[in-house]
Amino acid sequence: MLNQSVAAKTAGPNPAKLGQHVTDEFHLVARHAGLVETEFFYNKDEEIYGEEEPGDYVYQVIRGAVRAYKLLSDGRRQIGAFYLPGDIFGLESGPIHRLTAEAVVDTNVRLVTRRGLEKAAGTDVQVARRLWAMTSADLRHAEDHMLLLGRKNAGERVATFLLEMDSRLAGVGMMALPMCRRDIGDYLGLTLETVSRTLSRFHLQGMLGFSGARQILLRNRAGLRNLDA
Repeated sequence: MLNQSVAAKTAGPNPAKLGQHVTDEFHLVARHAGLVETEFFYNKDEEIYGEEEPGDYVYQVIRGAVRAYKLLSDGRRQIGAFYLPGDIFGLESGPIHRLTAEAVVDTNVRLVTRRGLEKAAGTDVQVARRLWAMTSADLRHAEDHMLLLGRKNAGERVATFLLEMDSRLAGVGMMALPMCRRDIGDYLGLTLETVSRTLSRFHLQGMLGFSGARQILLRNRAGLRNLDA
């Protein structure tokens, strides 16, 4: 559900937090299609849209982070993706959202109507190509995530996650994770305890350092890549 209580003017990009670069691809597509972009603010843990709600909008993270998840029949939560500044989400293959999307931390998002994008793509090859690129990126991530859950052990999963976040966040120096360890576990199909034990083991092995629970420095990327491989 859109948060109508906070106007876009209260929100603004903060490149110092959760990433230094916000892609202009979404803005370029919207501008080329002549669509109006609207910005909204969501508080930490606030729902952006729910599973099986109409997929009427396509979103881009401006500041903060978003998790997309599904609640399983036994009550467990499986996180399918984390979206960071510049990432686009909510572009569905069908008329409804397959997952629930929530703000991991206080988050600003930009959105346009899905109907407007689809209409523009039907008449403009450039818009259609860009939408295809967005959809392909989501598909690649889903395939990679499926392989991670199905073929890798706990250490390999955590190593893969750290390298992914390292490339998507700062890329150098201390990495500030927006998500907690329970979120990481629900993304990797691991328990909170397993995530914590694995991170502690990597720390003892000299592959990473901590400065608080979510501030992580990768000291041995090569070692993590060997595990990931």
